[in-house]
Amino acid sequence: MRYLLTILIALATLAAQAGPPQILLDVARFRNLNKVEKGAEVEIYVTVPTQPLTYRQRAPKSFQSSAVVTLDILKADGTSAYHEVVTLKPPVLTDTTIAIKNPLSFLKRVMLPDGKYTLRGTVKDQYRSANGETTLEKPLVLEAPTGPFMTDIVLLSRPAVKGGSDDNFSRGGYRLTRAPSGSYGRGADNVFFYTELHNAPVGQELRVHYHLTTPDGSAADADAALTPQAGRPTPVVGQLPMGPLPDGPFTLFIEVYGGPGNKKLLTGHRAIGQHSTAEFAPGAAAAPH
Repeated sequence: MRYLLTILIALATLAAQAGPPQILLDVARFRNLNKVEKGAEVEIYVTVPTQPLTYRQRAPKSFQSSAVVTLDILKADGTSAYHEVVTLKPPVLTDTTIAIKNPLSFLKRVMLPDGKYTLRGTVKDQYRSANGETTLEKPLVLEAPTGPFMTDIVLLSRPAVKGGSDDNFSRGGYRLTRAPSGSYGRGADNVFFYTELHNAPVGQELRVHYHLTTPDGSAADADAALTPQAGRPTPVVGQLPMGPLPDGPFTLFIEVYGGPGNKKLLTGHRAIGQHSTAEFAPGAAAAPH
């Protein structure tokens, strides 16, 4: 009985120290290439840090947490365009004092007509009743640009790999490993990225300029040549060194130039990330259960 009471007190202490559960929502909008049903293909990359979750003892030296994630996409009138519930069960731990508990991530792809939506993600700690739920909302605007344009930039934790299986983690013929919320932690020495170029002039080589900058003025730049593909989007992949960047937020700009001497700006896009050498960045994805 005394052993059980000690365990209950320890678990209660862990729950009190952990704070509410957390959820990260990364959204990337791509164009739906279906000519009949025009619209967007929305990638929702969900990450749940496991540090704040409550761990319940299942057997001697066996502890596990559990979280339920609810995803909703609401139309402008409040009606549902998408709804799904996913249960996440992190690996069993032998000791709840283990400092590094890897986050769990999964990715969903949703086809939607163009329009205005709200993305809502809710995570619920299944082993905690008080302060055990967190909801995050993001506006989601889907529209078809005219002329050359780039889709959202996806920040990656490792280089995009050509080939591989055709699943949710592949796009444009590349295998992508996302950096949740654009976070790069200890040991990261490069920013990797992927986007797609649409409606660019075919038959000429274009110049792509990459610019990485921080609020204090630190920067890294690079140029590359790109020949657009006819009839389909052109993948744009690359990397820039993290070395000159201090800790804190950074902005990645990708610009495409064409015309005489490749001096005319055709299109551009940006993505915002975070660099922190004091902590580990969230790891790769795990399949939901």
